[in-house]
Amino acid sequence: MNELKIICVSENPEYLDKTIEYNCKNWPLDGNIYDDCIKNSIYTERGLPRWYLMLRGDEIIGSYGLIINDFISRQDLWPWVAALFVEESERGRNLGSMLLEHGRKETAKLGFEKLYLCTEHVGYYEKYGWIKIGKGYHPWHETSSIYKINL
Repeated sequence: MNELKIICVSENPEYLDKTIEYNCKNWPLDGNIYDDCIKNSIYTERGLPRWYLMLRGDEIIGSYGLIINDFISRQDLWPWVAALFVEESERGRNLGSMLLEHGRKETAKLGFEKLYLCTEHVGYYEKYGWIKIGKGYHPWHETSSIYKINL
């Protein structure tokens, strides 16, 4: 079995198109949003956004991003874990927790003390030390719970 690795797309730009395609396939947003955000993350001088892929060999089996705002009303909070995804066939193997831990470490390297996420899931993130701090509002008239974790 091939070993797992997590790569940063800005350090591996040969994965740029695959990252855009992967996020468009797994998240129901206008593809232009991922295309623009991920392409521009390659050249940012600010540290964020950053996009990551979990690979088994050359196969993408998971991903996430670190971004400034996840389409949520709480503009006072950042950075955010966004678009966390693990292939259904790979679930139940703690890969999501591996991606979350990787995100914590990467965020700390960038000098942040806290990390946030918004979700509709109940009970998942709490298992990994995330604390629900409230709710936020999306432009498409939905709400999500907001979680934070200290780094």
